[in-house]
Amino acid sequence: MSTPVDGSTAPVQDAVPEATDAAALPADLQDERLIASHGVSGAISAFTSRLRSGDLGSVPVVVGLVIIWAVFQIANSSFLTSRNLVNLTLQTSSIGVIALGIVLVLLLGEIDLSVGSVSGLAAAVMGVTFVNEGWPLLVSLLAAIALGVLIGLFYGALYTRFGVPSFVITLAGLLGFLGLQLLVLGKKGTLNLPFDSGIVKFATQSFLSPALAYGLVAVVVAGYVLSRLRNRVARTKAGLSAAPTTVIGIKAAALALALLVPVAVLNGDRGVSSMFLLFVALVVATDFMITKTRWGRSVVAVGGNVEAARRAGINVRMIYLSVFAACTTFAAVGGILAAARLVAVGQSSGGTDTNLNAIAAAVIGGTSLFGGRGSAYSALLGALVIMSISNGLALLSLDSSIRYMVTAGVLLIAVTIDSLSRRSRQAHGRA
Repeated sequence: MSTPVDGSTAPVQDAVPEATDAAALPADLQDERLIASHGVSGAISAFTSRLRSGDLGSVPVVVGLVIIWAVFQIANSSFLTSRNLVNLTLQTSSIGVIALGIVLVLLLGEIDLSVGSVSGLAAAVMGVTFVNEGWPLLVSLLAAIALGVLIGLFYGALYTRFGVPSFVITLAGLLGFLGLQLLVLGKKGTLNLPFDSGIVKFATQSFLSPALAYGLVAVVVAGYVLSRLRNRVARTKAGLSAAPTTVIGIKAAALALALLVPVAVLNGDRGVSSMFLLFVALVVATDFMITKTRWGRSVVAVGGNVEAARRAGINVRMIYLSVFAACTTFAAVGGILAAARLVAVGQSSGGTDTNLNAIAAAVIGGTSLFGGRGSAYSALLGALVIMSISNGLALLSLDSSIRYMVTAGVLLIAVTIDSLSRRSRQAHGRA
């Protein structure tokens, strides 16, 4: 036994006892169908079992990312240098933020084909009002983001009131908002943002100091350990099984290693950029909303079976409205970040590549096209894969045609894995 983290005198079980007496087992393991091995070996066994049943999680995309990085490093020794990886994080941030919105609509089993146009329009509104009209930067940013919210609510209203398929709504939006973007930009078609403006400095010159970056890693790891220990104490008090402290320690060490290595590499050049940190923060916040809130659980439920969700009392209309609004809001934020990094807004802002890359990033990252299954971290991993391919091929001075074909191949593999894993989960009763 060990002492609880809250200082109470209540005994805490280190692991589920191996007694054969069912009454000695935690309540959630007294059903023989739920009895499993425990401890480190039990965690490994459960992980292997999930893989065999088709619950692959992020494993395929992580393996794919390692292979892509290894291939590009062999082809060009500059790929994994600190300078290039810092550039990669800057390139990943804007497309990753847009992909976060795609993850949400895919969780509902819907799609938004207009995120590129919405991002370009939001950037144009921000640029024109800030540079040409002389609005304060904050007001221009809020106006562009508010536009994204309104567009999403409009999509949601069309979908829920008239039953127009999201594919048709957003395809019309792709064309309509592209035209509106050209109208807002005017005859010149291009607008340069001031180098000394706050948004440009944030996107191009703002980096964390090494001490602050390492301190942030320590805070994240400490927060993880504290939350897992609190969860362990709460489950034990409720008579449920809890993760052994050994497993928590191993996961905390793995998390620390996974954060310290990239931070150390990035600190070899300019460091961790504030824009990438904002992207990661949005990923964590979105993951919290999906997994820890009633709204997030409702989104997953509606994506899994909309009729069952409706019968369970979920306000399906509100869920569709909020998800479409969140998607276009992320698109607006991503468009602003992209414009700030390029220090300009033009007719090509939010062009064809933006749509394709954002949707491909969400799918390659592991979000199911069939709805009800996905994670905010899909956007992070998928965006890293997409932009690594683009960055690596650019270092090799290969043509864009090669990039399109390679990206298409990776996307096809990701969708095939998703289909096969879904079939395997159904065969094992997990879907």
